Amino acid sequence: MDKTRDAQEEVKWKNKVEYMLTSIGFAVGIGNVWRFPFLCQTYGGGLNEECVISTPVNFFWYRQTLNITTDIKISGSPQWWLVVCLACAWLTMYICIIKGIQSMGKAVYVTTTLPYVVLTIFLVRALTLPGATDGLVYLFTPDWEILKNPQVWLDASTQIFFSLSVAFGGLIAISSYANEKNNCEKDAVIVGLINSGTSLYGAISIFAILGFKANNGYNSCLNGNILTLTNHFEYSDQNITRDNYDHWVDYLNSTYPDELSSLQLKPCNLKTFLDQSASGTGLAFIVFTEAVLEMPGSQLWAVLFFLMLFSLGLSSMFGNAEGVLRPFSDLNLVPKSVPKELITGAFCLMSFLISLIFTMGSGNYWVEVFNGYVGSVPLLIIALFELIGVVYIYGMNRFSEDIRYMTGKRPNLYWKICWTTISPLMLLVVLIAYVVLQAQRHPTYPAWNPAYEHFPKTEDKPYPDFAFAVIVLLCTVPVVSIPLVAIYKGIQKAKWTSSTKEGLNPYGNDGFEPEAQ
Repeated sequence: MDKTRDAQEEVKWKNKVEYMLTSIGFAVGIGNVWRFPFLCQTYGGGLNEECVISTPVNFFWYRQTLNITTDIKISGSPQWWLVVCLACAWLTMYICIIKGIQSMGKAVYVTTTLPYVVLTIFLVRALTLPGATDGLVYLFTPDWEILKNPQVWLDASTQIFFSLSVAFGGLIAISSYANEKNNCEKDAVIVGLINSGTSLYGAISIFAILGFKANNGYNSCLNGNILTLTNHFEYSDQNITRDNYDHWVDYLNSTYPDELSSLQLKPCNLKTFLDQSASGTGLAFIVFTEAVLEMPGSQLWAVLFFLMLFSLGLSSMFGNAEGVLRPFSDLNLVPKSVPKELITGAFCLMSFLISLIFTMGSGNYWVEVFNGYVGSVPLLIIALFELIGVVYIYGMNRFSEDIRYMTGKRPNLYWKICWTTISPLMLLVVLIAYVVLQAQRHPTYPAWNPAYEHFPKTEDKPYPDFAFAVIVLLCTVPVVSIPLVAIYKGIQKAKWTSSTKEGLNPYGNDGFEPEAQ
């Protein structure tokens, strides 16, 4: 190894705090805030006519921010304001990782800790809002019938991969800069617990605020019906109140059933408002935004919330970027004379150009495609083969000895049983079940279509053939390297064995094995 290679290998984290903050920041991301609460909610958790029919927030998000098309087949042009925001985001990303872990280690002090400060502020404020208790009761009250649905457990398992960022490669890249003598077992447990705790902590804050929003919606619904009853039956004001509303409806239904039926009162049910779920961007930019707008000092809360989302996304991208950039140096894919800043810049530029697809009129539909399929089947397959490769090919004994070298003790029986039996078996079962369930139905997406008869509800449309082909590619391309590399290595081993049997030196005529790279 030359001096450049040695210097490269000497790069380490400045201290353990930077390493742990980066690991936690990569594991804890937007999925903890807008994906975990959505799954909990799903499973028991006036400018023009379009604006009037929907809501101002819906109109602002879908029409003024995204300028979304009515179908994924209609691409639309890139929206310049989204392009500018995307460019600013990647420029910020480049500045934070320009020097590798030296600059990244400084950035995580802000990007990893800020979300916890904001979540705490939101939690304290949310618990003082009317209806917060309803949201928390809804969060912690399981629907036992829904839990019998296997899709629930499949979504839960993929959420763990998505949330903890398992099988992305980022955690491995980040850990490669840590000291060899490092308690990796303790680090893994801490990161896992903090990640799960953050999901729950974030869900409590969000559901408290969504409970406040649902309570407001429920009261507005009752007030509208009360006004209708008061005007029609010419009762005096304050005669019918929210407290005695049900009593009055029962009385009028038994006394004037035909008249009451003709009024077409809106069905007002608190659980219905709590059940109004949204995922991803829908939760962050519509449902939660509507709730924040109803809070006193809404501008401040909006700034804090979206600053938190930006920090979560940024800290997660640090690990993803390192997972891509680290192999360039490890595998000598670029000349050592090329500056790291140039490689990092090329990565950020390429990522920006690819991301332009999300700035088009159909961009939000493509966000749903990537969000729904990149983090499911590929991660399950990669994790399964990582386990097989480490435990059954590299060997459990050798791996245990490596851990003993790092931590001073071999892994206990619990870890060995998990790695050799429980985890591979569960991954295989989840993978097969997921593929079977997905094969039984054609994938669909929610389209914002003002011409839809049930608008402003989104229209459930099947993906066209070209989009379905992209989904297949997103599920296969990340894992196709596994069999290809296995075949390549098998051919190499076969040639080596053949050369050895024939008495030839597989390393060349000089008789020496080349230095390991």
